[in-house]
Amino acid sequence: MRSAPAFQSDPGQATPKRSFSFAQASAPARDLVRELQRFSFNGAPTRTELRGGIPFLFNEFWTAKQRQAHRIHEISYRACFKPQLPEFFIARLTTPGEGVYDPFMGRGTTAIQAAIMGRRPLGADINPLSPMLVRPRLNAPRQLQVAARLAHIDWRHDSEMREDLLVFYHRETLRQIHALQRWFAQRMAAGAFDAVDDWIRMIALNRLTGHSPGFFSVYTLPPNQAVSCHAQRKINAKRNQAPPLRDVAALIARKSARLLAGPPFQAGDAILTTASSASARAIPDGSAALAVTSPPFLDVVDYAQDNWLRCWFADIDVDAVRLSVCRDPADWCAFVRAAFVDLARIVRPGGHVAFEVGDVRKGAVELDMLALEQLAGLPFAPLAVAVNVQEFTKTAHCWGVDNNRKGANTNRIVLARRH
Repeated sequence: MRSAPAFQSDPGQATPKRSFSFAQASAPARDLVRELQRFSFNGAPTRTELRGGIPFLFNEFWTAKQRQAHRIHEISYRACFKPQLPEFFIARLTTPGEGVYDPFMGRGTTAIQAAIMGRRPLGADINPLSPMLVRPRLNAPRQLQVAARLAHIDWRHDSEMREDLLVFYHRETLRQIHALQRWFAQRMAAGAFDAVDDWIRMIALNRLTGHSPGFFSVYTLPPNQAVSCHAQRKINAKRNQAPPLRDVAALIARKSARLLAGPPFQAGDAILTTASSASARAIPDGSAALAVTSPPFLDVVDYAQDNWLRCWFADIDVDAVRLSVCRDPADWCAFVRAAFVDLARIVRPGGHVAFEVGDVRKGAVELDMLALEQLAGLPFAPLAVAVNVQEFTKTAHCWGVDNNRKGANTNRIVLARRH
């Protein structure tokens, strides 16, 4: 595989604002833009605006219906994009066997979709929880293996329990959760922890809390947002509810059956690493033909707070994980600049970056323009910003999001080509 030439830059270096010249793009890159300009998913033509010399392309480029994607994607995580986003760019900008990279891997939407489409999954995330959510789905066991392992686990637990979690769980359910934690610890200590254990842990991490009988907990917020024990007491009092008894093994088996019901696929030679987006050294130089990613948005999501319960279950010290939550646009720019510097190393010449950002602060901060500015001086040619405009989702309605005001249901993808 061809390696990209070494590239060094100061990630913290100031990058002046500038106008971008579309003439920098190569002919194949311009062909991509022309394709997007002619594209019509729902019969509506693409609307094009030039801003600072860059085409902004507005259309519904892919469906908003996540249920049309492979079932293996159905793992909850805050602020994740839908599988149709990476699918759209993987299909157009890569060929089977080529590497597709995501430096903000999260729940692994890009990595999983790359594997489904026969590409090589490459991913990094500074949160060690991320590979626990992604790796098992790239090496999925058979349902019979899961059932046999669940039957083999000793679900009894007579030792001390974490009593504050009884606001979420029936006492017997909490015993089962503790027993599962003990099983994983014993398996790791014995060097016996395998792909089936990895899968069961992944499912358990995503069944800890939620808003239906399919979760281990009493009714609470959706599974990608674990509220505090104090907040859950208020929810319980308001709803006059008490945690019901749940069968942990049965719920894991049921969710496993659903995820494993989709078409089989081979993951290939995947590389997943726990690392900063600015320094993912385990990902080889020039190994990616495409990077599809979305950085943490400006002052929107508190990933540490959302995942505190998952981190407890997985024995991760959430305070030791240096997650980036940028409040100031200048800090966000420096953070994104550092990510682009490492992307210049990982994306091969001729490869592409699809960098999805969102609108925040009611559109007062244009993250797409800020992201474009961070390409200055790097071996990337800015191509366009594709704005995928969609109808509201149930989640958006739940939070009272107005698409025209906050853009929370609008994907804005900065497209660039590696020189």
